Amino acid sequence: MYGSYHRRQRRKPMGEINVVPFIDVMLVLLVIFMITAPMLNQGVNVELPQVTSEPIDTDEREPLIVSVDREGQYYISLGDEETPVALDKLGEQVTAMLSRRPDTPVMVRGDRNVSYGQVVTLMSTLQGAGVGNVGLISEPPSSEQ
Repeated sequence: MYGSYHRRQRRKPMGEINVVPFIDVMLVLLVIFMITAPMLNQGVNVELPQVTSEPIDTDEREPLIVSVDREGQYYISLGDEETPVALDKLGEQVTAMLSRRPDTPVMVRGDRNVSYGQVVTLMSTLQGAGVGNVGLISEPPSSEQ
């Protein structure tokens, strides 16, 4: 009774993946990123929040503090002595200090009126001197504001 009308054909499993939906998704993502990428490069005026932060536990090791004052002068202090240093010599001195004590934490203290570019240049110099992690020193917000 199972004649040609009731015969079922078995489908072979398809070994190919339909990539057309993936291509559609990728094109949509490409368009989204092309639209949003120029917006990421533009600067926005923001006021940074003042927050209280917990002090860093330095494990009783004296940190190496590199400072930038209002005039853009650089200083290195390890302990109580603070010595002025030129930016081109700063990397050599930091490398020498870290070669003697490689586990010394490095902190940056910058004046609030110094330009952002000088702090970035300082951090780049420290990175070139082999400093992996740099801490930023700040003060808690005053209660007057």
